[in-house]
Amino acid sequence: MPAVRDRLAPEYYEPARLPPELVAFSAVPETLGPGSPAKVGILDLGFARRGERTELVERYQKTPLEIMRPLYVDPALPGMAFTYVMATGGGIAQADRYRQDLRCGPHTQVLFTTQAATKVYRMEQDYATQLVRLTAAEGAYVEYLPDPLIPFEGARFHQNAVITVDEDATVVYGETVTAGRIARGERHDYTTLGSDLEIRRPDGTLLAVDTLRLTPERSGGVDGPGVFGGHDHVASLFVVSGRRPAAEIADALHASLTGHEVLHGASVLPDDCGAWVRILAHEEPRVTGAVRAAWDAVRRLLTGHPAPDLRKP
Repeated sequence: MPAVRDRLAPEYYEPARLPPELVAFSAVPETLGPGSPAKVGILDLGFARRGERTELVERYQKTPLEIMRPLYVDPALPGMAFTYVMATGGGIAQADRYRQDLRCGPHTQVLFTTQAATKVYRMEQDYATQLVRLTAAEGAYVEYLPDPLIPFEGARFHQNAVITVDEDATVVYGETVTAGRIARGERHDYTTLGSDLEIRRPDGTLLAVDTLRLTPERSGGVDGPGVFGGHDHVASLFVVSGRRPAAEIADALHASLTGHEVLHGASVLPDDCGAWVRILAHEEPRVTGAVRAAWDAVRRLLTGHPAPDLRKP
């Protein structure tokens, strides 16, 4: 287990730094504030290889975050632990602070996903944050593929993810963000959304950084070139792996999306540590299908097996 044991201390679940767009809304809410019961959600999970199977060997969870016990549902990779993350509150509310620590030991095979899309509710005071700390040790193969993030009108949210990948490990990390509750006519009506992704080696060497800042009310908005470009969904898939050359991974990602009605761009990551793709789509089925196609192509290239049915509970 990590050295830090007081998981309810603010320094554990509060981000070390926040974008100024979010800091501007910092306030003591009239409702339950940060640190109150049901406002701090924590997952602290450790996985180890046991024979031919990956098993959950360390677990700490605090509502509103929790998991189902790992499932083994992929006949092609029968030892892979499928782990479904759930939020018992139904979504993220103002003053929520979430943190996930996901440690995957040597030669483990783990897939993380969510039970459903993550809803970020309207916020009138303060904001909400989530920290993700994922580590993949030597020989590990890890996939982190949550369902889309759906920001409601007035939402204020920031996620900070640090992915630490051994040189002999593979991590496939995905993110999808929608413009809002499209069916209700909410399109970019959130207040501010942010995401910081860092990809590192175990010694701290920084491999790549991806930063997303969405503040619709600012001059120019978020619907123009270089952002959503008139689309309603944006997705990213990062593949950090030495199993195949980075250019080959990028080519597989690009080829997988040929024929899909989406805009996309794929390229290698710095120092040829892998590749990534970003996808823009007008409709949810199109972005979902495109992400799955890219994931399937990567699965086939790196493991020789297709992407399975996630079988949402």
